[in-house]
Amino acid sequence: MKKIYSFFFVLATFICYAQDPLDLSYYLPQGVTYNKKIPTPKEIIGHEVGEWHVTHDKLMFYMQTLAKVSDRISIENRGSTFEGRPILLLTITSPENHQNLEKIRKEHIALTEEGSSTISTATMPLVVYQGFSIHGNEASGSNASLAYAYYLAAAEGSIIQELLNDLVILIDPSFNPDGLQRFAYWANTNKSQNLIADNNDREFHEVWPGGRTNHYWFDMNRDWLPVQLPESRARIESFHKWLPNILTDHHEMGTNSTFFFQPGEPTRVHPLTPKLNQELTAEIGSYHAKALDKIGSLYYSEENYDDYYYGKGSTFPDANGSIGILFEQGSSRGHAQNSENGLLTFPFTIRNQFTTACSTIEAAKNMRVKILNYQKDFYKNTRIEGLKSKTKAIVFGDSKDAAKTWHLAEILQRQKIEFHQLKEDATIHGKWYKKENSYVVPMHQKNHKLIKAMFEKRTTFTDSLFYDISAWTFPLAFNVDYAKVNSLANVGTEITQLKAITGSVSSKSNYAYLFEWNEYYTPKALEEITKKGIRAKVAKSPFTLEGKTYDYGTIMVPVQNQNLNANDLHIFLQKVANSSHLNITGVSTGLTKGIDLGSNDFDPIKKQNIAILVGNGIRSYDAGEIWHLFDTRYKIPITKIDTEYFASTDLSNYTDIIMPSMSSWGVNPINKEYAKKLKEWVKNGGTLIGYRNVAKWLNNNEIIKLHFKSDTLVAKNIAFDQKGDFFGAQVTGGAIFETNLDRSHPINYGYKNKQLAIFRNTNTYIKPDKNSYNNPILYSKKPLLSGYISKEKLNLVKGSAPFQVKKLGKGRVVVFTDNTNFRAFWYGTNKLLMNAIFFGQMM
Repeated sequence: MKKIYSFFFVLATFICYAQDPLDLSYYLPQGVTYNKKIPTPKEIIGHEVGEWHVTHDKLMFYMQTLAKVSDRISIENRGSTFEGRPILLLTITSPENHQNLEKIRKEHIALTEEGSSTISTATMPLVVYQGFSIHGNEASGSNASLAYAYYLAAAEGSIIQELLNDLVILIDPSFNPDGLQRFAYWANTNKSQNLIADNNDREFHEVWPGGRTNHYWFDMNRDWLPVQLPESRARIESFHKWLPNILTDHHEMGTNSTFFFQPGEPTRVHPLTPKLNQELTAEIGSYHAKALDKIGSLYYSEENYDDYYYGKGSTFPDANGSIGILFEQGSSRGHAQNSENGLLTFPFTIRNQFTTACSTIEAAKNMRVKILNYQKDFYKNTRIEGLKSKTKAIVFGDSKDAAKTWHLAEILQRQKIEFHQLKEDATIHGKWYKKENSYVVPMHQKNHKLIKAMFEKRTTFTDSLFYDISAWTFPLAFNVDYAKVNSLANVGTEITQLKAITGSVSSKSNYAYLFEWNEYYTPKALEEITKKGIRAKVAKSPFTLEGKTYDYGTIMVPVQNQNLNANDLHIFLQKVANSSHLNITGVSTGLTKGIDLGSNDFDPIKKQNIAILVGNGIRSYDAGEIWHLFDTRYKIPITKIDTEYFASTDLSNYTDIIMPSMSSWGVNPINKEYAKKLKEWVKNGGTLIGYRNVAKWLNNNEIIKLHFKSDTLVAKNIAFDQKGDFFGAQVTGGAIFETNLDRSHPINYGYKNKQLAIFRNTNTYIKPDKNSYNNPILYSKKPLLSGYISKEKLNLVKGSAPFQVKKLGKGRVVVFTDNTNFRAFWYGTNKLLMNAIFFGQMM
């Protein structure tokens, strides 16, 4: 019997499925008539919904067509992706509402302002924001938006008319246009005429990096709070413009799963989220259950997923008086794939997404007054919390880094948080704050909860498992000084629009120019200087000149023996100062208190030629963060070398090679031949920079000698059904830790404080070197600043070394156990990588 079973299993696996003729009626509610003047998706894009994966250009074209022919729909382009694709938003409501749309919006926003208690919600429309496929290869959402938009535009009858009268529906048909386009190309070019459902078929296995991410390989569903990407900035602007009552976020999950809708795990809800929020989410969930029951689809709720990190689309609304809802559909990935639940077809996944989009607005209509009142009460109670708070304001700034401080203020501005200029220079809790480099955030304001979510440090939790990171404290991420104050004495003028940061150069010098390394964009300036062929040197010791003290890492540009004369050099440096937002000082003498400008304690800086390893075996998120940092912020060229052709690549022209963290998925092609080639390159003078688990790979391949702390944890008195939770609690999913710095070491140039907060989401722990001067960064004895870590792992973190550098031949090997570039908003540790690049050979 066993052999017969195996034969039939193999036969079923390899069978071809002819795709049945699809019709739009498969998705649409029964018993509804449709306006024949409204074109169906097939009439515009040339194929039925679900027959092919829609490309973003076709999706865009159909939505634009609907807006032209339907008086229920208007459309706006809110900007462009990195690849130049439009970021569209549809507004769908009744024609009567459209005529008064701005009035409706203002009245809706007034519900969240002071004095809203007198506003009646009896006849007020409710606002629903429905977004699809923020992960480009979770495409059933965006494809469902085709049928869904058609339904809202073309359906006739009293039910749809009443619904559109009661609701303003905002549709974001593709949260991730670049990723959707990339994935649609893959799925369509690998589709067979007779659909292959075998899981091993190429259709279900994208090439690296896949379509999940945007152009720079970011997971954009983690950017709702930091808003560092253009797609995020567009949707956050729309969110705050409307403050929707419900926001839905349509995703996909593993092929063998069914369908998930929130609420998620009850014990994994952020404490700042009101209990009523989860109760309303559950009530809305009953509508999803009823709708999915009707079409016979399996589903689940209150498992797996949580509502903790406010940077996700389904959780961000919860800190803003809205209700965020996550949908997760088991993914066909291509057009039809075998699963534990039978044959999973692409149209089936689309229908589930369509069905829950419809059940959302049905719930919204029926619960309209209740949900509007929840939002009104949320902001009323939030203001009261702010008024009662012992902390009256938060001050933050960096006396030596205006740009980094400005970028944190920029996030506050995008999140519509009120903030002010510091009234005057002040010393607060032992830290000096300059008026022009500091800001004050009053706690008594509309977005009090959002401020707490961004600035709080939290180290106690009701659950030890997290779907995402457990800490994201923004002033720690930016490495700015900050203080909670119990008065408003330091509050200056409110800032309604941030002014661009300017740079300057003092009067022309015939001797030398100096700038400290503290400012965020100094690497950009140094790149411009060395690219121009201008000589520059870095100070290995502090000194005082003409009344000003210069710290470790100060850059000196001598005037003599340059390829520009004194006048042209001054003009060029003015351009550098403006583009890099820093102040450059011209000096008239080399005689200082400390090292003189001609001292051998000034090391020359060479033009760097940098490469990064990408492709199979490399974690795309980490690689993308590094690419984005170099390309968009510092304007430093970085060559992406794929692991596929690394073996045949001539490395001799590169001064630095970066190895991001290795992927834990699939077969890793990075083998001993790679190690041998890299080792020889380092010996010839290169600087190799490895991140996270690369440290162990380099050690195992004898490129660097390290000693690691070992984990001796044993599971005792743990039942079989507790095994997952036990090991899950040992995962360091993302927390913030304190380190102590040796500021004299080149890796720490530009850091003015002796402590630095570092983000950690790994369990790699390096023992310190026996020589203390080789441990310029060490975790402190009480390192946990914010977030969750198990007691066992915390003991391993204490006193470990997140950074090591060793000499190998003429070159250097640098390792970081932690991600210094996390999700583009960890501005505070970006400088560590830049120091490894520019000053690696000094270490």
